[in-house]
Amino acid sequence: VQLQASGGGLVQAGGSLRLSCVASGTMFSINDMGWYRQVPGKQREWVARITKASTTHYADFAKGRFTISTDNAKNTVYLQMNNLEPEDTAVYYCNAAISLSSTQWASEYWGQGTLVTVSS
Repeated sequence: VQLQASGGGLVQAGGSLRLSCVASGTMFSINDMGWYRQVPGKQREWVARITKASTTHYADFAKGRFTISTDNAKNTVYLQMNNLEPEDTAVYYCNAAISLSSTQWASEYWGQGTLVTVSS
């Protein structure tokens, strides 16, 4: 199983970006999917999560600005980020809980990260 994140880039403050993350490989089911971010020298922090039932959860800093969604047919999770601030500059990682078979508990998988840089 692999998670491939994309969509990062350089944007001015107040701008928007849409991150995507595709899960590929042999999977039985994808449960929760989410996004984290990490600034060099700091701990990775949780950004948002979406359950298999499409229930969403957001970190306080993401509420009202970021929207997480999925396209289950494409095994893809998205993060729409609006009104970006310089403080949002970080490497963004996608994460998914995936079961490889009907008899296995879900395991966590991580994407490689995509850099988001917000200039002031």
